[in-house]
Amino acid sequence: MAFFGPAGDKNVPYVNLDMAASAQLRPEALAAMSAYDAAPFAGANPNSLHSLGRAAAAALERARRQIALSLGARVRPSEVVLTGGGTESNQLAVVGVAEGVRARHPRRRRVIVSAIEHDSVLDYAPELRRRGFAVDVVGASRAGTVEPEALQELLADDVALVSVQLANNETGAVQPVGALAQAAHAAGALFHTDAIQAYLHLPFDANDLGIDALSIAAHKVGGPVGVGALYLKARTPLAPQLFGGGQEAGLRAGTQDVRGVCALAAVAEALRPHLAESCRALRGRSDALYHRLLAVDAITPTLPDPFAAERLPGVVSVLVRGWESEELVLKLDAAGFAVSAGSACSSGSLDPSHVLTAMGVPRDQAAGALRISFDERVDPADLERFADALVCLAESR
Repeated sequence: MAFFGPAGDKNVPYVNLDMAASAQLRPEALAAMSAYDAAPFAGANPNSLHSLGRAAAAALERARRQIALSLGARVRPSEVVLTGGGTESNQLAVVGVAEGVRARHPRRRRVIVSAIEHDSVLDYAPELRRRGFAVDVVGASRAGTVEPEALQELLADDVALVSVQLANNETGAVQPVGALAQAAHAAGALFHTDAIQAYLHLPFDANDLGIDALSIAAHKVGGPVGVGALYLKARTPLAPQLFGGGQEAGLRAGTQDVRGVCALAAVAEALRPHLAESCRALRGRSDALYHRLLAVDAITPTLPDPFAAERLPGVVSVLVRGWESEELVLKLDAAGFAVSAGSACSSGSLDPSHVLTAMGVPRDQAAGALRISFDERVDPADLERFADALVCLAESR
């Protein structure tokens, strides 16, 4: 999707191929926010008893129902806790569920997370320890997945919670969450999955996954920044982390962003019916891009066999020999393409990606990592132009 030139140059078409960081707002989101702005209850507190408050509350609950439906046909609206984004959803789940379990079963004072989690989970480990939990990290295979056998080695009757993402935000590798959740439950632990990168990019049903909690964020799918949700299966214990007004059934205080939630619901309603078709089309485009890039000796895939791997259809992850990721990102930016070295949340770090390190990718190879990410709105011609630009850079050294 070309939209503006780098450094303000309107004569240079610019393409966002970093949608895993944040996707452009979709027309459905913009329309929903415009409709809200024009509504008589715009700005009203949905927790107020007067007519404007009740109208805002009705709009909020309509949106909540649509979000619930996007998570699975049997997901109840009451199982959707609205939050201020993906990071809050993850941290509310990890510490909230862990503390909820411990309150019921005091001996369960251990949390297991994977080595390839997003920083919003991994960086919360010190806080969990401060609150009296032991935190163990389960490793990943060279294929970028957490294997159930590796998790089982760490499970015991003192584990409160296991948290493993549904799909990795850097490599796109899809995790065997169903089997991992089953292993956790067999040990009496609950299971949370960070589905922020997978939501509305990969068909799934929260009930079929067999998980207890699941995080999503609006801005990864073309909704607004600062809006998220946590699916919390009925009767899953959760200790609230924000206090004040008793909103969200007392689980998350703070006046809800009705405007943003309506925008997320509109995106969910638009994308859900066509998700399988969109995934097939995206898989074809990403496969074509992989074929084009991997024909160059200096470019190798991050995943050992991306064509056989179960992965997010709109994420292409490669290693470029002889280049530093940051230098490549800037060169490609100047050529009119936005890509990233990995997670945008840690893009300022000069250290190799913790995900690639956990997968056993050598440091010198990981230094040249690139993530190219897009949704169904990408123009195949733009992908071809990008491939030409990256191949030219790779072959220049």
